Amino acid sequence: MTLLATLLAAPSIVNRQSSIVNSSVPLEHAMALAAILFALGLAGVMVRRNLVFVLLSIEIMLNAGAVAFIAAAARWRQADGQVMFLFILATAAAEAAVGLALVLAFQRRKHTLDVDEASEMKG
Repeated sequence: MTLLATLLAAPSIVNRQSSIVNSSVPLEHAMALAAILFALGLAGVMVRRNLVFVLLSIEIMLNAGAVAFIAAAARWRQADGQVMFLFILATAAAEAAVGLALVLAFQRRKHTLDVDEASEMKG
């Protein structure tokens, strides 16, 4: 069989690519990933005493919410989840900027990043 006959007998490349695009991660798997990420972030907030790690854990929790929105949007083929992802991304960027500014101010004032020392800050 010649190469041309093989290509004509095989399904077209477009059909293969469209079947790849249509196959997606099941919603249950994406939600399980989001739940695991959120649990890891929550554990980081509860266990860690370093302010930088607490902020990092909050970022992980925000990313878990973003994964859940994207998975739901892909499942129901709506753009709402992607719009919410953009809001979460903007919130995370603002939180990182303000949070790091607070970390620098806290470090300069207390010379430590221990969260327990923050309870003594009253202004």
